[in-house]
Amino acid sequence: MIECNTTNQQTIGKETSLKGVGLHTGKEVTITFKPAPEDYGYKFIRIDLEGSPVIEADANYVTNTERGTNLEKKGVKIQTSEHVLAALVGMEIDNCMIELNASEPPIMDGSSKFFVEAIEDAGIVKQEAQREEYVVKEVISFADEATGSEITVIPSESYQITTMVDFGTKVLGTQNASLQRLSDFKNEISNARTFSFLHEIETLLDHGLIKGGDLNNAIVYVDKELSPETMEKLRGAFGKDEISVKPNGILDNLTLHHPNEAARHKLLDVVGDLALIGTRIKGRVIANKPGHKVNTEFAKKMTKIIKAEKRNQVPQVDLNSTPLMDINQIMKMLPHRQPMLLIDKIFELSDSHVLGTKNVTMNEEFFKGHFPGAPVMPGVLIVEAMAQTGGILILSTVPDPENYLTYFMKIDKVKFKQKVVPGDTLIFKCDLISPIRRGICHMQGYAFANGKLCAEAELMAQVVKSKND
Repeated sequence: MIECNTTNQQTIGKETSLKGVGLHTGKEVTITFKPAPEDYGYKFIRIDLEGSPVIEADANYVTNTERGTNLEKKGVKIQTSEHVLAALVGMEIDNCMIELNASEPPIMDGSSKFFVEAIEDAGIVKQEAQREEYVVKEVISFADEATGSEITVIPSESYQITTMVDFGTKVLGTQNASLQRLSDFKNEISNARTFSFLHEIETLLDHGLIKGGDLNNAIVYVDKELSPETMEKLRGAFGKDEISVKPNGILDNLTLHHPNEAARHKLLDVVGDLALIGTRIKGRVIANKPGHKVNTEFAKKMTKIIKAEKRNQVPQVDLNSTPLMDINQIMKMLPHRQPMLLIDKIFELSDSHVLGTKNVTMNEEFFKGHFPGAPVMPGVLIVEAMAQTGGILILSTVPDPENYLTYFMKIDKVKFKQKVVPGDTLIFKCDLISPIRRGICHMQGYAFANGKLCAEAELMAQVVKSKND
């Protein structure tokens, strides 16, 4: 269930930047965090490319999860996004612009620690809008049968995460980690570094990857005997004169921040990957053998569930309250008259949405023939009423709406879910899909009755000056 809780959205107080190298590309890169407006979310901006293309942090843009969560939109890529996103979620930032002058954020020390510190340095600013969250009411799961990985979310009073990892190796074994409160992310999770096994490092080196890697930004667990050839390869790759193995099975002289640092880093990855859902979760996530693939597939599933619920969620309207516009005010704005004026009241109107209602009575002209003995409101008139509600939105952008007319340009993706009969009260909601430009308005419209979605459609209309003016 989607709710707006009492917590306000947050962004950062000022611009802040970090420099480093990408783990796999080895390229120098600067990442800049910038304040963003309410309801902006997280968006990556590639300032090194013409037009500075934007890639939203959206699970639907995940293209592959090889050695990180990689996004792509219209050919523009962002690699290994998870550590940056985890830092933003962990610091409870809702809205942020993330500028990059390369495809991959800097690896830093392989954790989220330095991103968290940059966000702290920038400061956190409360915004006016309330934070939206998805309240988990029932168990939701996704499993990858091939790997045995599974993620489940269950009802909880807050966002909590537990990870359980078992790599079947003596050097690492079984580990668990938990995050009971997001406020603990900075101290308990953010400095957990990425890790890999020696055999994986060899494969990556053979494929020309981890060009930005060194023994300070990844924990390497030695799960095989070090041959002289492997030692020589590692010395060259990491610029070390000598390579050794600690008694705890870790390559070189890296000291663990936590005994269960691997499980904590897997939890960090879950936080970052689930940021791609785009909506905060009020529930407990239990991840067994998590990885970027299962994490992002679960994020995609959650995105679909939340989108469907938003679509079906009936707007809360007090029908007995004083409307923003009554029928007389509506007629001053719309040219429609009976029997083709199909909305009665407007309860909400902003720059991007409108909410209106219609009381459906047996006195409607169309019930005489649709259908005798079984009156049902024609679907085409439900869409017309939806469009008239949207007309209020578009006409509210001009100073003299009485001198303008609106015309349909396109109706798309129309679906009828429930029939509408005499005695029903229709609630219409129209949201802008994109900003109004040159008098053209592209909207998503919904019609609700009896607590259910009864129709939806994408509408495109144009406002033009009346010839009689």
